Amino acid sequence: MLRHAMNDLIEWKNRPGRKPLLLRGARQVGKTWLMKELGRLHFKNVAYINFDNNERMAALFQGDLDIERLIISLQIEAGITINAADTLLIFDEVQEVPRALSSLKYFDENAPEYAIIAAGSMLGVALHQGTSFPVGKVEFLDLYPMSFTEFLDAMDMSQYAELLVTDQPDFGMITTFKGKYIDALRQYYYIGGMPEAVYAFSQRHDFEEVRRIQMRLLDAYDQDFSKHAPNDTVPRIRMLWNSIPAQLARENRKFVYGHIRDGARAREYELAMQWLLDCGLIHKVNRITKPDMPLMAYVDQSAFKLYMLDVGLLAAKSNLDLKSLLEGNRVFEEFKGALTEQYVLQQLLSDCHMQPYYWTAERATAEVDFVCQLESDIIPMEVKAEENLKAKSLKQYVEKFSPEYAIRTSMSDYRKEEWLTNLPLYALRSINHCDFSTLESP
Repeated sequence: MLRHAMNDLIEWKNRPGRKPLLLRGARQVGKTWLMKELGRLHFKNVAYINFDNNERMAALFQGDLDIERLIISLQIEAGITINAADTLLIFDEVQEVPRALSSLKYFDENAPEYAIIAAGSMLGVALHQGTSFPVGKVEFLDLYPMSFTEFLDAMDMSQYAELLVTDQPDFGMITTFKGKYIDALRQYYYIGGMPEAVYAFSQRHDFEEVRRIQMRLLDAYDQDFSKHAPNDTVPRIRMLWNSIPAQLARENRKFVYGHIRDGARAREYELAMQWLLDCGLIHKVNRITKPDMPLMAYVDQSAFKLYMLDVGLLAAKSNLDLKSLLEGNRVFEEFKGALTEQYVLQQLLSDCHMQPYYWTAERATAEVDFVCQLESDIIPMEVKAEENLKAKSLKQYVEKFSPEYAIRTSMSDYRKEEWLTNLPLYALRSINHCDFSTLESP
């Protein structure tokens, strides 16, 4: 499980001149498990320090940040000898002791031989609240729920995952097994990528257990609002968070403050939105005014869509009926295709390492669901929840901007046409491995 993130961690471990690493991600996406697993597999020893409600560590870091003094005390806390040559030092929930974050600067400057990885479910919140951390002295890795290919791994379908991640995918072979992929994708829409839910299903194949886990996670997020957010902001956080399924169920998914409550204004909810973004609970996809590089230079800050962190949690929060899984491709079309857009966004972020935007024509006569930058190419992508292959908005975009590649992702098979490539939803992972100029239809 989480093999893509593990590969990133192994690369960090072996990188010359590595810096301390900060893992960012929402609660329960697997940060602690991943750090400990890295230590178990690739280090002789692991010194695990949890800063949550740890008065000893809070007191330790209130003193000076001399590395030798810190290491002596950390050894006592962890109960092992910390040898720089073979020990992974883990700081978990590090945002609870801000000076522990600050200490990473001194580790980088004065003791770079130590392998240090830190994480926290509220790390983004802490940084935006002014917690001091060493700019330029740490590396970051964002952790997301498990992708569809990682889900395949967890379901003992690694051979199917491997077909999607090769440098030149064999779409003839992939199409041969499309029934397997589609069945797994139906399950993924309901289960999502939260590791606890995925693991439970891999062991017992109980959808009701999965839903109980998802509801427990949603309840834990709600409790975090009260525990960590400013008291006067908590009601707005809840209202904004609870509005997301309904916002995504609209034909036009552009986020509208007035749909949170009548008369709502942006300034009232900016802090609440930033808090949810910092926690990793939502993703913001901005509109671009022009598909040019770099895309972030053409962002329209006033127009955006908000998605949840996980398609399974969106299904749970929306009370998606289990029967949807059993009725053909209905699950892909739920909420006017909102689940499918949520799924695509997740794969672009986690599996494809792309930051998506979206584009609308003047007077909103056309909208392209996602626009991504892949190396030197800007790729427009239209998302279809079924096999309807009309792509009028994408056609308008292509006629206006003449991109080298245009992608429609749908339930239809892979095919390359004159002006676009249709990529099956289940094969989205192959997007950053494909040379679309040489691939032919199977």
